Amino acid sequence: MISSKTIYLAQPRGFCAGVERAILIVEEALKKFGAPIYVRHEIIHNAYVVKDFESRGVVFINDLSMVPKGAILIFSAHGVSKAVRYEADNQELTVFDATCPLVAKVHAEVVRLKERGYQIIMIGHHGHPEVEGTMGQVEESIYLVERLSDVANLSFSETDLLAYVTQTTLSIDETREITAALLRRYPQIHAPKRQDICYATQNRQDAVKAMGPNVDLVIVVGSQNSSNSKRLYELASSLNIPAYLVDDPRQIKNKWFKGVANIGITAGASAPEALTAKIIEAVGIICQAKIVAMDGIEENVNFSLPKALLEAA
Repeated sequence: MISSKTIYLAQPRGFCAGVERAILIVEEALKKFGAPIYVRHEIIHNAYVVKDFESRGVVFINDLSMVPKGAILIFSAHGVSKAVRYEADNQELTVFDATCPLVAKVHAEVVRLKERGYQIIMIGHHGHPEVEGTMGQVEESIYLVERLSDVANLSFSETDLLAYVTQTTLSIDETREITAALLRRYPQIHAPKRQDICYATQNRQDAVKAMGPNVDLVIVVGSQNSSNSKRLYELASSLNIPAYLVDDPRQIKNKWFKGVANIGITAGASAPEALTAKIIEAVGIICQAKIVAMDGIEENVNFSLPKALLEAA
């Protein structure tokens, strides 16, 4: 066993209110209706959570043709396009919507902007289900910007009515250069309110920054397809701290800890605390370590369950 070390736990870390709500919706649906329950896309981007639900009869699908007529269907926390909603209605499915309320807020804003005649720019990652769902709220007049260079390729004039929205799992820091470039090129562009940015994404990134000076290595608990978890890994790496993104204790390697005195551990907004505990335990098997909880923001955000599910209960 490697000599004694210190584990610093980031605060906040792990589940956000939107993820907690989505998971509770699936739990309640299983309790009230029994298996199988169908979920459009992974309920959240975490392999540990998905495998647990699959073992209890939850079926994750991307194509609604795989769902039997009249079955129970849940939309994931990332949200869906209007086309998917129409398809579910046509199949006479009982639908419960686990879309994060912050994502739903962006959906509503996109629709309002389109009705007012705006051309909409969405800052986000191509292929991410949240981006597909948000852009799918309108049939046209919405354009994706992924990187700074994309701004130069936009062909709007300075007199066009323009607005932008962002993928909620991107922080203010991540979008700062792109939004600044948009404002330089289109000074009249309508910007979203600050409170529309996901609080959890920014808080978890700020916690990694605060932890950075104290640690020699950072372990981020989260899956490879989790946007916010990958951003935490990238942020730690940008601070010149060796970082690893893991979602299984078996991924922990002895060699990571040679010459390391202080270990930072955080978790993406879709990573359960039970998995983080398993990761800490795996580190403890390799090296003796005392655990220090970092100071940080105490989040007290809660989102209610869908009215339809409460009525079914």
